[in-house]
Amino acid sequence: QVQLVESGGGLVQAGGSLRLACAASARTFSRYVMGWFRQAPGKEREFVARITWSGGSTYYADSVKGRFTISRDNAKNTVYLQMNSLKPEDTAVYYCAGSPSDSSDSRRYDLWGQGTQVTVSS
Repeated sequence: QVQLVESGGGLVQAGGSLRLACAASARTFSRYVMGWFRQAPGKEREFVARITWSGGSTYYADSVKGRFTISRDNAKNTVYLQMNSLKPEDTAVYYCAGSPSDSSDSRRYDLWGQGTQVTVSS
């Protein structure tokens, strides 16, 4: 079973940047579409971004488009989320996830990390 471990969360002021990383435990990493999701207190988990198997295509939620960038390094079994121009409404626990199919639906993802907290202060 592939395990995912996120890192890079923390506290940042509005307008600042953070870079999240998610390392996978197996070389089968390249067989998965990788996504980032987030869940704020009292809200449902929502899609943030995804990247296809070789990194050829990326997709973003409208709320983060132009501010966040997803990328992957299959040689390092790692996916990244560069977050710029952060806003207080970006505060949430961020999860990386892996899916065998190209989807933004969290139900299609069968690999999940433990999550990392991102807090943006105003």
